[in-house]
Amino acid sequence: TLKASGADRATIAIEANKPDAIEILRAACPADMPLDVRALKVKYPQGAEKILIKALLDREVPSGGLPIDVGVVSQNVATTAEIGRLLPHGRGIMERVITISGPGVERPGNYLMPIGTPVRFALEEVGLRPNATRVFLGGPMMGQSAASLDVPITKGTSGLVVFTDNEIVGTGEKEYPCIRCGHCLDACPMFLNPSRLGLLARNRQYDAMAEQHSLMDCFECGSCSYVCPSHIPLVQHFRVSKSILRERQAKS
Repeated sequence: TLKASGADRATIAIEANKPDAIEILRAACPADMPLDVRALKVKYPQGAEKILIKALLDREVPSGGLPIDVGVVSQNVATTAEIGRLLPHGRGIMERVITISGPGVERPGNYLMPIGTPVRFALEEVGLRPNATRVFLGGPMMGQSAASLDVPITKGTSGLVVFTDNEIVGTGEKEYPCIRCGHCLDACPMFLNPSRLGLLARNRQYDAMAEQHSLMDCFECGSCSYVCPSHIPLVQHFRVSKSILRERQAKS
């Protein structure tokens, strides 16, 4: 990756609650390579590339910009490893490590899965509990509920979280009007105004959301929805709004 990108150094960032991984990677780093391993404070959503760049280098990616705009290339470490393993052979990604977790499975863990494996098969292999009621593709905050267990694992599937009846009790609470408490503003790592964006989404003012309030800078971490005392599904509104804007752009 260093050679392909022309970068003069590389950093592998790992949260501080994984000391074993930090120690192993530091020991494996070649002495003659400009590569270091940094331990970061455990803080959600630290893994998002813009947040990561700020934490590591104190550089801010501009609104609507990309990491390259501040002289950075951000790569998932698993993707980087696959490039080194498969690119010399002219092959694409055929399998990836999937984290399967949650109280709805008997044997949670990290599993190497071929791309295209049905979610149902993967869960049955790790012991899908009879009282499992909801499966999320991704993590508990940014993941999306699977409409069917017959969908395949793709190269973008990082994990599966399986919940039971006990964990979803209380979901679907009645939604109340926004009380302008400001909790969502405090929680947003991109310093957006989720409250205002939510009101615009309700009124279908999608262009105003993107042009005046930087909707596309939202990476859907879900923090705003999590802290909202009125139970407004803000991040879901933003996902729909962005989808509509992308569809409009594709048609134009």
